[in-house]
Amino acid sequence: MKKQIIISAFVSIGICVSLFTKAGNEQRAGQAGASELLINPWARSSGWGGANTASVQGLEAFSLNVAGTAFTKKTELIFSHTNWLAGAGININAFGLSQKLGEAGVLSLSFMSMDFGDIEITTVDLPEGGCGTFHPSYTVMGIAFAKEFSNSIYGGLTVKVVDEKIADLEATGICFDAGIQYLTGLGKNKLGKKIHDNLHFGISMKNVGTNMSYKGDGMSFRGSVPPNDVVMTAEMRTANYELPSLITLGATFDFHLGSKVDSVAAKVMSDHRLSIAANFTSNSFTKDQFHAGVEYAYKEFFMIRGGYVYEKGIFKYDDRTTVFTGPTAGVSVQIPLSKNGSTFSIDYSYRATDPFNGVHSIGAKITL
Repeated sequence: MKKQIIISAFVSIGICVSLFTKAGNEQRAGQAGASELLINPWARSSGWGGANTASVQGLEAFSLNVAGTAFTKKTELIFSHTNWLAGAGININAFGLSQKLGEAGVLSLSFMSMDFGDIEITTVDLPEGGCGTFHPSYTVMGIAFAKEFSNSIYGGLTVKVVDEKIADLEATGICFDAGIQYLTGLGKNKLGKKIHDNLHFGISMKNVGTNMSYKGDGMSFRGSVPPNDVVMTAEMRTANYELPSLITLGATFDFHLGSKVDSVAAKVMSDHRLSIAANFTSNSFTKDQFHAGVEYAYKEFFMIRGGYVYEKGIFKYDDRTTVFTGPTAGVSVQIPLSKNGSTFSIDYSYRATDPFNGVHSIGAKITL
């Protein structure tokens, strides 16, 4: 039964991938909106370049593969601050909470807000400004539920609300994410019990939802209608735009170095872990991407990671259609708070860009 579920899931997602590949291509770039849905605000997973779709666990999985939130042991809290495109004056704040609900699964909440600062108001009569400022606001709120279906299969579903607002215009949309993680145990102890899961597979589908359009007083104006010069308020029509949907397939392999096997507890005690991850992302409206990442951990107290995100034309400035140049890096320090597994961690990541001075994220996570 388990194998049938796995095969069915992979076949279904494979069909979706083929449909996405035919439906989306780089010529459609610019035809989708709400690109903030593509931003990963969390410091730990963004240091991999998002390559760990198959192995991300806990609340950070909210932005990569919601199935990973099913690994929450009890409660997790994360706060992250990102200096987006350093020098542009854009900041992102994100907060998340996940809670295990008995044996039923894990419920997670996430909130991300983009702050563009105060922007000068310009008009036809005052093209240089001088009549005040306005403050754009982009927010993404989500609620997710994930469940462990077996010792190897994890799945989840997310509902997100995206809202874009300025002083006199607003657009709101709803979209869905879904994900599956499959763990393959490659090691057994003397009693024949599985001791660890080295090989991880993951599939996620994101941002599938309703079209969006802007509405508000900013689309209306007052004018006179001849021949009697009757003053009327007219409202201009706005076109709908789609959301940047995508599908990601990934795999991760963990090397446990210096491992000591506890045959009774069926656990691997390892001082060193080296994880290698790779992803393929099929974007509906932009170029497809390949992600690769590696992470080294010492006793899960100290972790350092790096990654690279490749897409067609990224090596040449004239051909590149993204501000990102590919390299990513990150580091984490995780401090145990109690013997029951509670921890506190500080995470940092860097994503290289040209122009601007990169993307810097720093976050704090509490696991209870």
